[in-house]
Amino acid sequence: MIEAARGIGWTGAILYWLYSLGVFVLLGGAWLTAAPGEAPSRIGLFIWARLVREGVADLLPFSQIGGLVVGTRTLAAHGVPRPRVYASMIADMTTEMASQLLFTLFGLATMASLLLGVHGAALRPVVFGGTAALIGIMALVVLGQRPMLALATRLAHRMLPATALAIDAVDAELGRTYGQRGHIALSFLFNLAGWIASAAGAWILLRLMGVNFPFLWVLAIESLIFTVRSVAFAVPGAIGFQEAAYVLVGPMFGLPSETALALSILKRARDVAIGLPALVAWQALEARTVLARG
Repeated sequence: MIEAARGIGWTGAILYWLYSLGVFVLLGGAWLTAAPGEAPSRIGLFIWARLVREGVADLLPFSQIGGLVVGTRTLAAHGVPRPRVYASMIADMTTEMASQLLFTLFGLATMASLLLGVHGAALRPVVFGGTAALIGIMALVVLGQRPMLALATRLAHRMLPATALAIDAVDAELGRTYGQRGHIALSFLFNLAGWIASAAGAWILLRLMGVNFPFLWVLAIESLIFTVRSVAFAVPGAIGFQEAAYVLVGPMFGLPSETALALSILKRARDVAIGLPALVAWQALEARTVLARG
């Protein structure tokens, strides 16, 4: 495993990190298109917000919720109206989960076509259980958005009238966002491209490690790993879950467990190499903002 990880060298690692940064262009584009009214020239801001959001979720003990809070705060701090910030976050998360579901179904179909006998039977409960959980979470997010906002508005009108006005504004902005079907469709496509591009990064890593593995099989493996990470959203960085998933899923497709675990470790190193500088820069910007106000 150590030899496989060392095999890519610094040059390979830097190339992979740069490729991974490129994936954030797609993810930032998905968030921007889910915010109708924002100029395309602000793509850099949305890429930055998504990068910080991911760094917090992967490296800090706040799980995905902390990443979302910091990402939305970053947009708001740069002049994006708060109703648009929150509405775009909800729409982006919805299209992200919908595209992930499609990607997961591709992984399941590939697994079904490749795996037979006892190995397929051993993996089936884990994969289908994770997929069912993902579908359930997505259904809650999609179907519960407007009812939860309506409930929050009623409670706020009774307890915090000023807050109710803010929630009403988010609800209205969300309605306008979903009314822009072209934007929602484009956000879905950007997120789907992001899932595929992120999975393709694992194939690049394997090639850098000297492992020649079918591209479609790598996409299938990664789609299932992403499903496990999404189900374990409450755990920061899905620590432990990702590694266990690689060890379990990889051999089912013929990828040795040692190589699969090395792949997971290299992806963790990528998270640190990209996420840590982003967090340091974010903290520096926050400190400068505080000092400027003082």
